[in-house]
Amino acid sequence: MLADALGQQPVLAREQLFAGRVWDVEGQEFELGGERIRREVVVHPGAVAVVAMNDRDEVCLVHQYRHPAGGTLWELPAGLLDVHGEDPLAAAQRELAEETDLAADTWRTLLDVSTTGGGSTEIIRVYLATDVRELPEAFERTHEEAEMERRWVPLAEVVDAALAMRLHNATLLSAVLALEAMRARGASPHPVDAPFDWHPAHRP
Repeated sequence: MLADALGQQPVLAREQLFAGRVWDVEGQEFELGGERIRREVVVHPGAVAVVAMNDRDEVCLVHQYRHPAGGTLWELPAGLLDVHGEDPLAAAQRELAEETDLAADTWRTLLDVSTTGGGSTEIIRVYLATDVRELPEAFERTHEEAEMERRWVPLAEVVDAALAMRLHNATLLSAVLALEAMRARGASPHPVDAPFDWHPAHRP
């Protein structure tokens, strides 16, 4: 069976090179193949994202300015796992409400994404949320989120845009293409409580 293998080499030495608001950078040394190796690692808290679907087979997307990317990207509602001890599902439900003023009654796990495994610890759990409803009050948003647009887009249109290279957010691309592939194969999303052991805080 084709599968990634979890099992990190012990860190022999660690040096904090940068302490940031969202993530830190560490110099880490480990041994592999009899050789001692040093790598600079972005230590990231991880994140959650949500494919929220309505009964018209539309996906809720947000259009958000991303300064490092140099433009405004269509994305899934998402957020950091930066509240200590918060359950990933609770974080996803909170982010969906804060970014889109939506709640959902049915939740399943779609996939986990290691965004840049060669340089960052970031792992994103993507949930599929259905039986969606509007919340009675809008959330007050600040910074980039204050200018964020919310739009319902047919899943087929999102897939077409992805294949035409008109979308660039890695989490959105992997999630919608995975959902499309699951549907084509008659496969089902995973249980909402599927193990999240690739996230450092949830490893056995």
